[in-house]
Amino acid sequence: MSDAIPFLAPRADVLARRARIIADLADLLPPECLVHEARELVPFETDAFVSYRRLPLAVALPRTTAEVSAVMRYCHRYGIPVVPRGAGTSLSGGAIPQEDAVVLGLSKMNRILEIDLPNRVAVVQAGVTNLNISESVSADGFFYAPDPSSQLACTIGGNIGMNSGGAHCLKYGVTTNNLLGIRMVLVDGTVIELGGKALDAAGYDLLGLVCGHEGQLGIVTEATVRLIAKPEGARPVLFGFESSEEAGACVADVIAAGIIPVAIEFMDKPAIEICEAFAHAGYPLDVGALLIVEVEGSEAEMDATLKDIVEIARRHSVKTVRECQSATEAALIWKGRKSAFGATGRIADYICMDGTVPLSQLSHVLKKTTEIVDHYGLRVANVFHAGDGNMHPLILFNANDPEDAARAEAAGNDILKLCVDAGGCLTGEHGVGIEKRDLMRHQYSEADLAQQMAVRAAFDPGWLLNPSKVFPLEGRPAA
Repeated sequence: MSDAIPFLAPRADVLARRARIIADLADLLPPECLVHEARELVPFETDAFVSYRRLPLAVALPRTTAEVSAVMRYCHRYGIPVVPRGAGTSLSGGAIPQEDAVVLGLSKMNRILEIDLPNRVAVVQAGVTNLNISESVSADGFFYAPDPSSQLACTIGGNIGMNSGGAHCLKYGVTTNNLLGIRMVLVDGTVIELGGKALDAAGYDLLGLVCGHEGQLGIVTEATVRLIAKPEGARPVLFGFESSEEAGACVADVIAAGIIPVAIEFMDKPAIEICEAFAHAGYPLDVGALLIVEVEGSEAEMDATLKDIVEIARRHSVKTVRECQSATEAALIWKGRKSAFGATGRIADYICMDGTVPLSQLSHVLKKTTEIVDHYGLRVANVFHAGDGNMHPLILFNANDPEDAARAEAAGNDILKLCVDAGGCLTGEHGVGIEKRDLMRHQYSEADLAQQMAVRAAFDPGWLLNPSKVFPLEGRPAA
């Protein structure tokens, strides 16, 4: 395990009371909702940022908002840190626990509470998987727009915590654009409701503040999300280019022309080869970079939009233009893209970055990313949401080699700094977690950070919720 990113020192008084804490939690929860044996805690020691791990003090798995409230009230009373956890798919270490913390997992809160088609909303518990919402309304002609690559496993609570996006969010927006209301338990156990089924709520936009809070402002237990009618038709098209720079420039020109496809996804040559070997999606192997551009609407609308995009692509020496001819072919194209992270994991360990850059800087940042990784003697596969500039370079390394792992982390930090320096930001959808925590000063001034921490402290004065995450450990206000 790497020790490059530190955690807060465990609270000695909490560790000393472990047996008492477990006994008290057992009075609040049924046996099947409390995990405390060392062997059973192992699955909760890390998330998808697997380079770091800590065994938690215990794991609470409540089934209702009332049970979440009871656990939070108890932990607040006795100064016990709490680490919220959805499905554990966080790529920034957002759900990694610490030794003095109770992990509060929402996996048992997995019911869809209401489907309200007249108002085009669904009310779900926070442990419902992202994909399950779309599957539940598909037969009625609706879907839930945000679609992270992990949507088969990731849950709505985690999506809200990180403000997750996905391939089709170029047109439909990320989680915050599709979230109408929540029920949330505050650090002291108080239950509040923000928003609802209406399209807008009165007062401060606290819902917008909570979406992306990384589990530091409260525990979201229920969500009201927007449902969207399925389009008349959808058609993904593959565009192959000689180089990543040409593909990046094409993306910038498409958006600059006022054309907003439903998705524009990017893969460079290493990513194309990795995904094709896994999914056999029919990706061209003789190109340096690939764009998956999906358009939707009537046949006439799709034809007209694609005509405009093809004309722009030709100005960038496009080598291949391949329209899918069937639903099966379209599914394969997206299977390859959505399998990218898993397929890469078959050939090497990797860390996945999440910087976002202005589209005009895509070509420059792609070129510099390759130079940075080459400088550290490593390899990189780029696959990302090109339409909104949300980059996901996968830095390949050997996790069993501490020096290799250190080089990979250093390369990742340099890439994130590059994104900020190019006018972008540290994260598009994966969150800050522990991964980017110490880079926050590269993005923000001390005054900016102080204001953000003041807002956080207004919700959680004792810094009990996910305390080692998001903000640099130095310079925090006293709890």
